[in-house]
Amino acid sequence: MSLSGLGDSPAAQPPALFPAPEPGDPTSGSSASGPPRRRGGSAQPGPAQTEDAGRQLVFFGAEAAEPTVADLAGLLAGPGEVVRMGGTARLSVQVDAAWRVHVLVAELAARGLAASWEPIEGERHAVRTSYTRVLKPLAAAWLHGQALRPPATFHLTGRRLRLWLAAAGTPEPPGGFLLRLGVDDAECWEPIGVALAAAGLAGTLVSPGEGGPAYRITGRRRLGRLAELVGEAPPAAPADAWPTGP
Repeated sequence: MSLSGLGDSPAAQPPALFPAPEPGDPTSGSSASGPPRRRGGSAQPGPAQTEDAGRQLVFFGAEAAEPTVADLAGLLAGPGEVVRMGGTARLSVQVDAAWRVHVLVAELAARGLAASWEPIEGERHAVRTSYTRVLKPLAAAWLHGQALRPPATFHLTGRRLRLWLAAAGTPEPPGGFLLRLGVDDAECWEPIGVALAAAGLAGTLVSPGEGGPAYRITGRRRLGRLAELVGEAPPAAPADAWPTGP
């Protein structure tokens, strides 16, 4: 099954897998209308004020800047992959739930990228972009030969974390959150852990033999920080699949 192109008719969409986004939801943008804008006007990076009781937005939080292609580095921090072909590149990621497909296709559309998806074995789904020159800089920064490794300047913003969590974040009762990593990207695990710590989310690396690879985020302060950075849950996400503040 495919979602080829951003201008597909509603009949070409997969409504049976997940609910349609609510009108005006910031994850439901398309290339026809351009990236969605946050209510209350355009937002600039850095602290800003929301309309609800003047709560200050977290610096680098998901609500603090417009979506850009550079945010897709968050998918590469998780299980995402990027490959090159000539002067173009394609990003793909495998996910374990239909709601993740819905959110990621919308997030890619909000950045002007056409996406397709298909079911794969194990009740999983593969989401991928088309080959495009837009992704060439991302591929150049992360690929070293065939190996994936974050650039020296890599850091995690709210929007990058939001994409990572949408693709591979899993709540872990009684009080924790797992951010899953690429199984074959062991060279990435340590620098990504450093980036998490720099964002105030120091986690414990969970090895593949213990149910990983993933970083486990625990503690009320860190989980609250994660919730602040990634912003409100997308409408398609189950209520218990997204971190909430204290």
